[in-house]
Amino acid sequence: MPTEEELFAAVDTLLAGEPRMPAPAERARLREAAGITQARLAQVLQTTTQTVKNWEAGRAEPRPPRRQAYQRLLDGWAQQFPPDDAPGSAGPDGTSDTAPDAAAAAPAALAPDPITQPASTTPTSTTPAPAAPARPHTPPTTSSRTPEATRGARKPTPPTTDQRFENGPLAVIDVEDGQALAYCVGGLVLDVPAKSLPALVDWTLTEARLGQPRLHRNGRDGDPLLVLTTAALERYGLPTALSDEERRAGRLPDGHKAVKQLTRADWKLTRRGLGPWARIYRPAEGAKRNCVQLCIPAWNALDAREWDDRNAPRLPSMHPADLARYLGAYAQRVMTPRGTAAVTGLELMTALRPPTRAEKDPATGEFTRALNDDALTAVYDVVECEVPDEHPLLKGRFARHHLRTPAEMLMEEPYDWCRPLTDEECMRQYLVAIDVNMSFAAAANGLTVGLNGPTHLTGNPPFDPSLPGSWLVDLSHVDLSRVRVDGRPVDGDRLPSPFTPKGDRPTGPAWYATPTVAYAVELGYEVAPIEAYVRTRTGRYLDAWYKRLRDAYVTTMADLGVTTGMSGTEFLDAMARSRQTDPAMALLVGAIKATAKGGIGKLRQRNRGQVPYYEPWPALERETWRPDIRAAVLANQRIGLHRKLMKTAAAADLYPVAIGTDAVVYPSPGPTPLDVLPHTPEGKPFPGTFRLGVSPGMVKHQGTRTVLWAEEQFEQQGGVFNVANHIKTDPAAGEGE
Repeated sequence: MPTEEELFAAVDTLLAGEPRMPAPAERARLREAAGITQARLAQVLQTTTQTVKNWEAGRAEPRPPRRQAYQRLLDGWAQQFPPDDAPGSAGPDGTSDTAPDAAAAAPAALAPDPITQPASTTPTSTTPAPAAPARPHTPPTTSSRTPEATRGARKPTPPTTDQRFENGPLAVIDVEDGQALAYCVGGLVLDVPAKSLPALVDWTLTEARLGQPRLHRNGRDGDPLLVLTTAALERYGLPTALSDEERRAGRLPDGHKAVKQLTRADWKLTRRGLGPWARIYRPAEGAKRNCVQLCIPAWNALDAREWDDRNAPRLPSMHPADLARYLGAYAQRVMTPRGTAAVTGLELMTALRPPTRAEKDPATGEFTRALNDDALTAVYDVVECEVPDEHPLLKGRFARHHLRTPAEMLMEEPYDWCRPLTDEECMRQYLVAIDVNMSFAAAANGLTVGLNGPTHLTGNPPFDPSLPGSWLVDLSHVDLSRVRVDGRPVDGDRLPSPFTPKGDRPTGPAWYATPTVAYAVELGYEVAPIEAYVRTRTGRYLDAWYKRLRDAYVTTMADLGVTTGMSGTEFLDAMARSRQTDPAMALLVGAIKATAKGGIGKLRQRNRGQVPYYEPWPALERETWRPDIRAAVLANQRIGLHRKLMKTAAAADLYPVAIGTDAVVYPSPGPTPLDVLPHTPEGKPFPGTFRLGVSPGMVKHQGTRTVLWAEEQFEQQGGVFNVANHIKTDPAAGEGE
């Protein structure tokens, strides 16, 4: 049993506290003032140059015994090389003013707010011996680092209000000098004591305080996400790369050592197994979930087409602190990633519109499960015209290799259209491509979709635009040249048809989604459906999803210096600078756009070879497998684009020559969109036409080429083809949209 004097000594040590390290910028200043290189300092402290760089950049803090040695060295340098504005005289108590504490040593602008250190019961020695062998040291479960661990952070991460998840939604696990570290959002770095994968999962759920509060009161909290670097994979007995067989399977075999460790510790894996995106769980304890998600970039969890710049990949060389900042910002603005950006986009719909809620039974007082009227709550029967070719419903329905016609299949897709230039258009020097921001998300805004199963209407039912669904109707009589827009005619031969993705005029009855048929009525034509499959329980299911993605996109673009309310010239200049402003935030923009596009695509996820043709595949078991909703969004996107094409043609006699999804190409006398888009005499965008700006639905400059370049391309290809997606000043422009 310890004596009273020993206990008092230990308490006095706690009261005195550990010496405070100077701020990172002051550490670098003192070293440079002493004329010592980072490599030399690393040699003396028996560590690596990169570790010293991390200390001086604020990415990490030294740990005992190096911490005491480094502290002693910095204190000595502080006495020799005081700051320029520090007085050199000793204070009245005999201590020197040239050795201030960390908060005073650094300039005020660089001094981070202090983070409370966990109390330690072990006295800390202040007399280091760097040449002596390192004593065994058990680090605390968590330790606080400087909050500004990442260079270039525009603003500190706001503190979370939920203390359960005070360290943020995720952490990047790395290993440095034999110590596992967890890089969290806001620059916080935690020591990770876990030596095995099961212990890492336990630590995450019991001590790390990671996770995300629910996005809807009836939803569920987001499970913590751990991103494992290559060093972390080695630490926890996982391969740094998958074999060809493992890559094809998308997971490690059940006999792998790491999988067996989890099984012995009573942890379970979902059907995906231990792959690039793995979920490790135990049964929930009441409302408390016991689940941790792993993301393994070395196994291609973060596909460059969604999460990176595929033309110049940045993620492989990104520091763990920067990766935590990037993925943390995505999690805070969108949601904690649940897999690919497309999967996360679909999961976001459910998180914002959960299918069930807890409802108290007034008779028994017990809570029961109730369905939410504004959500997708069940798997319903599907409609033959709405499903893809490999669906089990079509087995035996058509001859082998039969290509379904528009009268047999709903073909609501984005535009892929082009036409030859007229002689007058060839006299203009440039082709200017504009790109609609977040076009699929914008098309989902305010769209009424079906929430229940289909009702079959036969016998030439009247068209009802309030009923979402699919209508078999003949729209071949719609002639754009006879339509008047604000009293002005348009040249229908130079515009695509609004009813087909290729822009061809329909030739007979075909299946269309409700927005397409409603547009024919808007153009002034009668419609006479033959039959229809409609949904009678409806709602604006995607509104919250759109608003979440809109806010994420606009906020991130503001981080890049592009804000709402800019004039056309200011917007174009800001966009030109944006990709050099903050590389991590530039990647975040692409990930948000991929989330919007991919989420809509997942509503009709196709068989990716998991099962034979005409056999059910896993996606069909989801309540969110709704090809009718996807068709409605794509129809609305195409119709919205055509509406602006008509307005532009009527206002300025200006016609597109190519359209690729959401990119529109116009002949122009000048190289910028300002040279071609119509404006009022006051200089404002003409109402109803394309408008430059950052908000979803507005447009940006995708690129410019000369008409001569286009003619050369046509000659090389042997004819006119769609050049819309070949005109990109910025190679990443329009990606993910």
